[in-house]
Amino acid sequence: MIASLHGRVAAVGPDGAVVEVGGIGLSVQCTPGTIARLQVGEAARLATSLVVREDSLTLYGFADDDERQLFELLQTANGVGPRLAQAVLAIHPPREVRRAVSTADVKALMQVPGIGKKGAERLILELRDRLGSTSTDTSLDAPAPAGLPVTPVAPWRDQLTSALVGLGWSAKEAEGAVTQLAPVADEQVVATGSVEVAVLLRQALQLLGRS
Repeated sequence: MIASLHGRVAAVGPDGAVVEVGGIGLSVQCTPGTIARLQVGEAARLATSLVVREDSLTLYGFADDDERQLFELLQTANGVGPRLAQAVLAIHPPREVRRAVSTADVKALMQVPGIGKKGAERLILELRDRLGSTSTDTSLDAPAPAGLPVTPVAPWRDQLTSALVGLGWSAKEAEGAVTQLAPVADEQVVATGSVEVAVLLRQALQLLGRS
């Protein structure tokens, strides 16, 4: 298994990146949050998980080992494959996933494309004991500002903006694209109950002149 890689970022796209290691360009599938941290021409380290299928070998990349471990753990739940596990981490950071599972926050899990109410309940039932409690995470100790929920109302905005900035656009350009795509995000919520960040990222790239 390829547990990590370190090399120069040769290319960055909506769904992942190409990292050159020892003269070989490795294609790595990443979440928008991870993509946002990568810069073409600069060195990067990614924790990775190799998914082997009869007809393919797919390398998934993560910002750190904790994210990779959670990606692999999510796949131990019934009905969760690598793409759905990656979608979970595209919408929620590891800390938020653990919080949602440990507190049985079905609505938070339903924000992930492909997870309905029954799927969220199954995840909670199957993973609660394996993910453990978030009580040891001191970053959760600070109370949230009065009147505000723990989970941001529109986390997709921050994720999309960060991804676009990481791909080379200015914060102003990224915010402009995000604003234009807000109605599309609203339509997704009405139709599916969630926002597909990956889809919005592709559309934002088209708006900004890169297909």
